[in-house]
Amino acid sequence: MISIYGTFGPACADSGTMEQMFHAGMTGMRLNLSHTGLEQSAALIQAFHTAAAASGVRPELLIDMQGPELRIGALAEPLTLNIGDTVILGEGGIPVPAETLPVMYAGDEVVLDDGKISVIVDENRGDHAVVTVQRGGVLTGRKSIKLKNPNVTVDMPVLTEHDLNNVRLAAQYGVTGLMQPFVHNGRELQQVRAALNENGAEQVKIYAKIETMDAARNLEDILPWADEVIIARGDLGNDMELWQLPAVQKDISVACKAQGKPFVVVTQMLASMETSPVPTRAEVSDIFHAVTDGAAGVMVTGETAVGQYPVEAIRYLTNTAASAMQWMEKGNSHDQS
Repeated sequence: MISIYGTFGPACADSGTMEQMFHAGMTGMRLNLSHTGLEQSAALIQAFHTAAAASGVRPELLIDMQGPELRIGALAEPLTLNIGDTVILGEGGIPVPAETLPVMYAGDEVVLDDGKISVIVDENRGDHAVVTVQRGGVLTGRKSIKLKNPNVTVDMPVLTEHDLNNVRLAAQYGVTGLMQPFVHNGRELQQVRAALNENGAEQVKIYAKIETMDAARNLEDILPWADEVIIARGDLGNDMELWQLPAVQKDISVACKAQGKPFVVVTQMLASMETSPVPTRAEVSDIFHAVTDGAAGVMVTGETAVGQYPVEAIRYLTNTAASAMQWMEKGNSHDQS
């Protein structure tokens, strides 16, 4: 059976909508804890459990941790960045984590908001960097920031204090899985497992999010410590040219299958359905091939969190995955296609 995951958000915050999503085939949901916590989400989680019980589903509740992800600070209002604009990152401009400034070098590319916006560093002046926008957009506060120089690493804690507080509450709220972002090695997952065990959450599975090429290259060290793997194509796609991403996804799939490690594919599986009641042909093909490649689960994010058609998105995700399973049950395999 394929796990079908939605993501919590304002578009599906009531138990009635979630019940419809369960009836459409959803088996669990992802709760993004980058900007909130389990305590603050108590009413939402209760609605989730109520909807699951009414649907006769024993649900999976996955918490996506804050983890060692770099984010810009708060902005007073959205900032429109146009191609060619000169912008300041740091003191006097867009607030960025202090640890990023010393490793911003002239000529480096920096991407914001999961790669939607791209800037090139012109000059580093110590407390700020002068950059030129090469791919524009509207930037709001607390969006991700990534330095694309492959020779640069920024040391961050595996679990923030915010994360540790949520780990302490995981068992109480019925959490079944913890999604650890930006995993680099097995040692990091050992720290996560120790924290879970110390807080009465031994039963919680660890989902290692593969979001960098370093992680993809280091799978042999990561896989023994992960219960499942998340092929997180959003940030992973920021770490390479986009046309290279499908091959890397395939490589991760093959490695997981060789080690008998379940994996979940996520990001933009039905992105068009945030505003359309019907997906594109490319999107359903993407889901089909993810399942025939051996995925144990598929997940949508914004499609159910903020999209206009959360129930329909789950229905298309479920039915397409079921179609792939039926094709394989006839004796087909993806390698023969």
